[in-house]
Amino acid sequence: MNQTADQYHRSEVRDRIRIDWHVPIPMDDGVVLRADVYRPDDDGRYPAVMSYGPYAKGLSFQEAYAPQWEKMVGDHPDVAAGSSNKYQNWEVVDPEKWVPEGYAVVRVDSRGTGWSPGYIDVWATREARDFYECIEWAGQEPWSNGKVGLDGISYYAINQWHVAGLQPPHLTAMVAWEGAADMYRDVTYHGGILSEFCGNWYPRQVEIVQYGLGERARKSPITGESVAGPVTLSDDELARNRADFGADIKRHPLDDQWHRDRSADWSKVKTPFLSAANWGGQGLHPRGNFDAFAKAASDQKWLEVHGDSHWSHFYTDYGRGLQKRFFDHFLKGEDNGWQQQARVILNVRHPGERFVQRSESEWPLAGTRWTSYFLDPEGERLSTEVPARESSVTYNALGEGLTFSTPPLTQQTEITGPITAKLFIAASTKDADIFLAVRVFDPRDDEVVFMGALDPNTPIALGWLRASHRRLDPHRSLPHQPFHSHDRLEPLEPGEVYELDVEVWPTCIVVPSGYRISITLRGKDYEYGGELSEFAKSFHYASRGTGPFLHNDPDDRPPDLFGGEVTLYAGGSRASHVVLPVIPPDRHAA
Repeated sequence: MNQTADQYHRSEVRDRIRIDWHVPIPMDDGVVLRADVYRPDDDGRYPAVMSYGPYAKGLSFQEAYAPQWEKMVGDHPDVAAGSSNKYQNWEVVDPEKWVPEGYAVVRVDSRGTGWSPGYIDVWATREARDFYECIEWAGQEPWSNGKVGLDGISYYAINQWHVAGLQPPHLTAMVAWEGAADMYRDVTYHGGILSEFCGNWYPRQVEIVQYGLGERARKSPITGESVAGPVTLSDDELARNRADFGADIKRHPLDDQWHRDRSADWSKVKTPFLSAANWGGQGLHPRGNFDAFAKAASDQKWLEVHGDSHWSHFYTDYGRGLQKRFFDHFLKGEDNGWQQQARVILNVRHPGERFVQRSESEWPLAGTRWTSYFLDPEGERLSTEVPARESSVTYNALGEGLTFSTPPLTQQTEITGPITAKLFIAASTKDADIFLAVRVFDPRDDEVVFMGALDPNTPIALGWLRASHRRLDPHRSLPHQPFHSHDRLEPLEPGEVYELDVEVWPTCIVVPSGYRISITLRGKDYEYGGELSEFAKSFHYASRGTGPFLHNDPDDRPPDLFGGEVTLYAGGSRASHVVLPVIPPDRHAA
């Protein structure tokens, strides 16, 4: 083992990999961040695959996220094959599967977490600047070929959009795997309704590895050292060194500068990228991945969409192979046919967790038949025909709501793309929350659900809107994607009818003949009514279909304001409907 002048930095060879532990990376304000670098044990120059985030570079995937690891390797044995798996970390690449292929893997603990001191302020502009400096450091190291790629899931994808907007010179390519991009719409407030996820995630996954936990934190199974730094601070000192993220979110209920500072600026994202989305990621990530492909300024961008859990396909041979082909081309300059790769790779969903891959060239798909399905209270029908007469129906504003269904389909129907709904409603109070679920039922009347990103019983699609946030931004709204301003409250006049445009996140399902399509409007989160698997019962983020993305905060949804009744209007000039992206039969996956 080679010691360096720095008291913590050391270098050694393990498993035929040169590992530099706790490499210091100085920031422009004097804070020194720490990284682990895994690279070939020779004098070659290699491209870097970098991640920067708060989950502690020394924290073992298998120990810290045991249920996810066990399910992933049980479902996908190829994940664990060919590696000792001892260097596996949550949501970043496995060095044992990348270093032998000629890459240097760089894991940076973000400011205030793991082995990096400082103040934690997740996704803030300071973090983006830190990331920029880390990229530039890696691009100029003696072992580097000058090209830096970014790769990782979730947090490690979200901040890729941020740092790409700063355009660091050595940043060459990115793989953003399931990464949100609009902090307000994707992460903290769905349709203006507070999501409880971040308030729970932050203490559960970030605070537990804050720098300064020292001897109180988990130990690295490789080095035996604390994963949260070499010093141990008091609880008061730790609290002073971090933002209260959950409280900050509540202090910013509208889409203000705080949210904008933590969101992508698509006009500045020009780096070549592969954006990988999950059909079942409703409530956090997929919206950002689709928006990236549709809106980013880069002229070299690809979209891939898959199913299964949030973590699985990043590590499978399928996902890793896709990432490597992309990076081999952009970071190594290999002529491997990537430039002929279809710009859109869809794993088209069928009932029974079956996926069929199909190549496309754009998103939304060319030739989409944007088809209006009208809600008809008479018989709770969903039909392409406008109801013959005007009518209305009332439901409990915090209750189970209403479900409208098509008759059994007479032919297979594919729905792939974003969805919108136009609803005409009145409320008995000054506000109302709309929870919209797109659902499919088989001939036995069993609901079709999928293993989603963070819940084993995820429905086809979800959308949300707070009625007082109904104002649209006409410059950013599209026919298939309404864009709400979320910059002011416009309370309802009880009893008055209002027109609402609800954004429903993109989805994909091939609905067989004999199945029914349903739209459910509720006053609370969707709930799956079937039996739960053992994984669903044990996984701390699972619920009954929406995972941790719940909307029950009493401060955000006081009963006196959001209780009462909602009346839905249908037919005539108030023909409430959803617009589904129906794909022509000749485009269907087999």
